[in-house]
Amino acid sequence: MTTALVVGGGPNGLPAAVALASEGVEVTVLEAAERIGGGTRSSEAIVPGLLHDHCSAIHPMAVGSPFLTSLGLDRYGLRWRLAEIDCVHPLDDGSAGVLYRSVEQTAAGLGRDGSRWRLAFERPVRRYDALSEDIMRPLLRVPHHPLTLARFGMPTLLPGSTVARLFRTEQARALFGGVAAHAFRPLHQPLTSAIGLGILTAGHRHGWAVASGGSQAISDAMAALLTELGGKIETGVRIESAAQLAPADITLFDLAPDAVGRILGDRLPGRVRRAFSRFRRGPGAFKVDFAVADGVPWTNPQARRAGTVHLAGTYGELAATEREIHAGRMPERPFVLIGQQYLADPQRSAGDVHPVWSYAHVPNGFTGDATEAIIAQIERFAPGFRERIVGQAVRSTTEMAVYNPNYAGGDIMTGAKDIRQLMFGPRTTLSPYSLGVRGMYICSAATPPGPGAHGMCGANAAQLALAELRRG
Repeated sequence: MTTALVVGGGPNGLPAAVALASEGVEVTVLEAAERIGGGTRSSEAIVPGLLHDHCSAIHPMAVGSPFLTSLGLDRYGLRWRLAEIDCVHPLDDGSAGVLYRSVEQTAAGLGRDGSRWRLAFERPVRRYDALSEDIMRPLLRVPHHPLTLARFGMPTLLPGSTVARLFRTEQARALFGGVAAHAFRPLHQPLTSAIGLGILTAGHRHGWAVASGGSQAISDAMAALLTELGGKIETGVRIESAAQLAPADITLFDLAPDAVGRILGDRLPGRVRRAFSRFRRGPGAFKVDFAVADGVPWTNPQARRAGTVHLAGTYGELAATEREIHAGRMPERPFVLIGQQYLADPQRSAGDVHPVWSYAHVPNGFTGDATEAIIAQIERFAPGFRERIVGQAVRSTTEMAVYNPNYAGGDIMTGAKDIRQLMFGPRTTLSPYSLGVRGMYICSAATPPGPGAHGMCGANAAQLALAELRRG
């Protein structure tokens, strides 16, 4: 029987294992932590019964993922839940850019920018399920839907700042900019509109969903399916050298490129080893979970109904903070992302105390404490928030890397998403999952299509591994 090892049981390692096991491969997953899931882990924190997501929390790219939707994970307890409003970006005057799942409803709230929002998103949203067959795989390949991809792809080449200038109101510019800033890149650089346009289009099609019972439910459902298919999962197994790897026909690594380089060492071809040593890291995330009595007292009423809230002020202020962190400087008012998953999934709360998930964009390896800066940004748009805090749990950039070694310096994107790494992955090649060693592949979020709980990096790498195995 064909055998496979998957090193890393995160949101790409588990899908890779499922893809292999579903083809009759005998698969073993080796996870260094005591619990599977990587970035998709959840647990009670701060207050008994209060459920917090450790990292990945809101899943517009996962709920419609071509691979995940093919698995029937609802049979294993995975349920998607949607808040009434997907995302709100409040401004200091009390107004906000408000993102609904519906393009029409979003456009109706954007005043004179409504027609431009419809023009940007109506057509790609209608074609998103076909479009995702191309954008959720390596881009430098023959597309399944070339015209659809070309129409969508041309604006994604632009800097986020260029796309933002197409809108005339502060609310629309800030709303787009906050989503584009998920790329952790200065928004004046080319291709920085790509992640924003991708998330917005996917969200308008399928919603900014959360997993019922926490993001851990995604991992648990895949683990249950893998076990049913005969796969095995071993936790607490940290692989640090190739000598620890049992012989297998296929070995996949859900690890950052530098970790793969350390494990395989001279077994890697020189060109691959050199490329991995030059792999560039992105800025960091400084995370604070809050237990909040009666929720956040947002000034803007729509923010009280939104699963996600972006805090940065105007587009101009947001763009300036992203330039600062990229230059290694901590801004006084960082971009803060807030998750209110309990609005869609009330079981996460403990009575009137609710879990509020947050992180700030900070320089990679930031050694200071951004807790007060995060609280101040929330207070700016929700006066009285500080008095409602029952407790908090902090995870600094250093602690983020201890939690998940793929997140070195707090880099939860597993690598800078600059032009080269966004297009090609960890090295310049048309085969981004290949390691140049027969039967060995990388499948982490460092590879296309990048971060998220969609599982497509793992599924794509597994498909390549199977195809090459069959070719002999």
